[in-house]
Parts: sequence; structure tokens; C-alpha cells
Amino acid sequence: MLPLDFSSVSNHDTLMKKKMKMLEKEISLIKEEVTKVGHMHPGTLSLQKRSHGGEYHQLSYSFDGKGHTHYVRSGDVDEVRESVANYRKFRELTNCWIELEIAFAKCRREETSGSSHR
Repeated sequence: MLPLDFSSVSNHDTLMKKKMKMLEKEISLIKEEVTKVGHMHPGTLSLQKRSHGGEYHQLSYSFDGKGHTHYVRSGDVDEVRESVANYRKFRELTNCWIELEIAFAKCRREETSGSSHR
């Protein structure tokens, strides 16, 4: 009978632990970034043309299953533009956070299932 070689198992465990630690660090960094996002608002800001001439800004968005549009005064355009950009950044960060959490959960399950087979 050949001797059992567990070195590949321990290498796998070490790599898995390193990957999980890296994922936890990335998650922590994203959490920090989320707290730095300022005021936010979903939607898009667009310039609309009036039928009788002239232009105005409009904020359009969906929330709670309903569509909304609001007129935006020219003095508020920069603030609204920043809030919309902040919301976009927030969504990007939370989507990335979720991806990392899914990867972390997968690693944890693999680690748990791997240790139960020894």
C-alpha cells in the first residue's frame, strides 16, 4: 500500500485561507468606500426641450416600482448631478461587495466540505 500524501490537501487549505483573507480585506475596503459616498439619488438627469422653445433639466428615476420625473431648477443641477453620480458609485460598490461575498461564501463552503472529507 502506498503512503498517503496530504501535502496537496494542506496546500489547498493554505491557498483557500489566503483567498478568504484577501476577500475579507477587499470587502472591508468596499465597506469603507460606501461610507464615504455622499448624498445620493437614483436616476438620470437630462436636458429637455420645451415645445415653445428653451430648455430645462429633468430628473427621471424609478423607485418602489414606480416611475418618477421631476423638474430641476438650474441652480440645483450641479447638486442633483453629483447625487446621481454618487448613487451610481454606491450601486457599483454594493454590486462588487455582493460579488465578493458570494466568492467568500463559496470558499467557506469548499473549506468546510473539504475538511469533512478528511
